[in-house]
Amino acid sequence: MTHVAVLMGGLSAERPVSLKSGNACAAGLERAGYRVTRLDVGLDLVERLLALQPDVAFNALHGPMGEDGVVQGILEFHKIPYTHSGVLASALALNKDRAKAVMARAGIPVAVHVVTNRFEAAQRHVLKPPYVVKPVNEGSSFGIVIVPEGANRPPAELTASTWAYGDEVMAEQYVAGRELTCAVIGDKASDIIDVVPVSESFYGYDAKYSPGGSEHILPARIKPNIYQDIQKFTLLAHRALGCRGVSRADFRYDPDRDELVCLEVNTQPGMTETSLVPEMAAHAGMSFEALVASMVEDASCLR
Repeated sequence: MTHVAVLMGGLSAERPVSLKSGNACAAGLERAGYRVTRLDVGLDLVERLLALQPDVAFNALHGPMGEDGVVQGILEFHKIPYTHSGVLASALALNKDRAKAVMARAGIPVAVHVVTNRFEAAQRHVLKPPYVVKPVNEGSSFGIVIVPEGANRPPAELTASTWAYGDEVMAEQYVAGRELTCAVIGDKASDIIDVVPVSESFYGYDAKYSPGGSEHILPARIKPNIYQDIQKFTLLAHRALGCRGVSRADFRYDPDRDELVCLEVNTQPGMTETSLVPEMAAHAGMSFEALVASMVEDASCLR
């Protein structure tokens, strides 16, 4: 029986989400017939992996020190096959600035943006409002600040003593309209979900992870050419960044201006009960157990 260590928790701000993803994946793998060890990742990761000697590491970590190539490098060094993307793709995709540069060169539309220091962004408008300020290396909408059109002042909250997302931030032109997302599963683009936030004004942490926090329209009711473009760009971004296994790309589409931009690629998308990729897989007729089993069977080193 294949022994799978499900890596979850970790050291980033996304730890609570990772614990939910990891426990859901571990339960799914057990139902699929695998021997599973749940591994709450800390600084003793290497020692615990060497003691366990799993056949496969299922990486359910999110954010820095889990989704950015660091843990992938540890697994490569110790020759433990693992799921999702490898070192380079993971590091590239989590850095929003580097990822946008690669995607733009591949012909994928991205929003106008600048990278700056959070203290500078709090002193003056670094873009003409409306725009969005976000940490360069975070996920799950942590640290996102929306500066509305006509805002007289730059976002003062960037200098808060509680800010925990690093000094480097990205200011990105705000694209109004629809929040659309598409995954790559089995090297094919999935159907598209139109995400409609319910619990807050944008698709933030609460809308993402609270039951009923957002409405998901699957398949998205958008023009056929935009639907096809999103699927094409999702697969193109996955390949341009060198991703492996499952990934998910997020887009904004403004129907009034017919403007489509790719916001980011998630190399380890959420796998909680409210997450998008399991929903996309189910829509395609793939159970959660089959989804996580396929990820284990695809695991390898040198990804």
